[in-house]
Amino acid sequence: MRLISTYFAKLLAAFALVAMAAQPVAAQSVLRDAETEALLADMAAPLIEAAGLEPGNVDMVLINDRSINAFVAGGQVVYIHTGLIEAADTAEEVQGVIAHELGHITGGHINRYSEGIGQATNITILSLLLGAAAVLAGAGEAGMGILAAGQQAAVGKFLAFSRVQESSADAAGAEYLSKAGISGRGSLEFFKKLQNLEFRYGVSQSDDAAFSRTHPLSGDRIARLRETYIVDPAWENPADPVLQQRFERVKAKLFGYQADPARTLREFPETRNDVSARYARAYAYHKNALIDQALEEADALIQLDPEDPYFLELKGQVLLESGRPNEALEPLRKASRLTLNEPLIASMFGHALIATENEEHFVEAEQVLRAAVARDRLNPFAWYQLGVVYAAKGDMPRAKLASAEQQVMSRQYPQAIRSAQAAEVGLPKGSPDWIRAQDIGLQARAALEQIKERR
Repeated sequence: MRLISTYFAKLLAAFALVAMAAQPVAAQSVLRDAETEALLADMAAPLIEAAGLEPGNVDMVLINDRSINAFVAGGQVVYIHTGLIEAADTAEEVQGVIAHELGHITGGHINRYSEGIGQATNITILSLLLGAAAVLAGAGEAGMGILAAGQQAAVGKFLAFSRVQESSADAAGAEYLSKAGISGRGSLEFFKKLQNLEFRYGVSQSDDAAFSRTHPLSGDRIARLRETYIVDPAWENPADPVLQQRFERVKAKLFGYQADPARTLREFPETRNDVSARYARAYAYHKNALIDQALEEADALIQLDPEDPYFLELKGQVLLESGRPNEALEPLRKASRLTLNEPLIASMFGHALIATENEEHFVEAEQVLRAAVARDRLNPFAWYQLGVVYAAKGDMPRAKLASAEQQVMSRQYPQAIRSAQAAEVGLPKGSPDWIRAQDIGLQARAALEQIKERR
């Protein structure tokens, strides 16, 4: 029996790798930025429509990770790593990736992962039974061979299933690009980048190696897609120059935010005075606590376009995070107005109002923050700031409710339960806020139960 247990443990370990391969990366941080989210939404909109999905039901989420990746993880959400934005040269390249991920959504591929795992599991169970029988019959080596072969077959079955899904998403993505009138040139260029990475890291391009991958080889994908793209009416369509300009701005902005300041200043030297370079340098100087230089770059951008809300947001952010909230109010108020109270910008404006420590600003802060969370409930920072306002005016039940909202989104489930209970006690029974406090408590308890089950 000890021998069978050892085999079984090895088998479970191997099959766990199969199950893990079916799960996208989850434990990563989301990066929120109003300008970037607006760009991604506009880039995705024609593709979402081409895919037959409702634009308001599909979300584009930016993951703060500099690896080159994008994925879907259930529901109608496309996750894009900042590293993918950094690696791409054009907006069309990113749109090619978005189209592919929409293909996974419309194909129901995440829901069908259980089908692929189920097929692999059936092979695994059969090999386990045959291997155990061989061991009990005294043929230990034969039993080990059966188990090993079963593991290999199970993994191979799942990998083949995954490759079929990837090819299906490639075909769907090409269809959506065509319907949206977007050339497939960007898609091919991005696959070439992936192929170059394979060459750089010595990934075998042989047919045998292809069978050990979750995705088809990039060269094979390029060959198949090129045949589709070059005969497509959209192949010769020019790129959208405005979208490309916005993409270059956001790319530089993200680079300045993420990269080491010294590297940013090498990539975007002071000899460059274009928008992208000034954007990147402003963040590099801000990270190095060179506030005057950061503000010079922000002011230069505002001089180029005084009505650009994101330039104003940048200046307000630098001032606020440098301990000058009173000076940050004017640019943030204007940025909020120009974007019709975009929730992320409005929450920063609300934070600045509170940071002045002037109680006369708290009424406006409450109005701004309530409007922000009404449009974007998944904003823990805005909920935290709203809790500060409620506490300052002595409304502790709603302060606790705001804390519970922030805590449950931050996965602080025990704290969320306590805050929700405290809010429920002080809120009018049956009121919308009282019901919301109950809902948060149930949500936090359910999340804790799921964590216990996984353990």
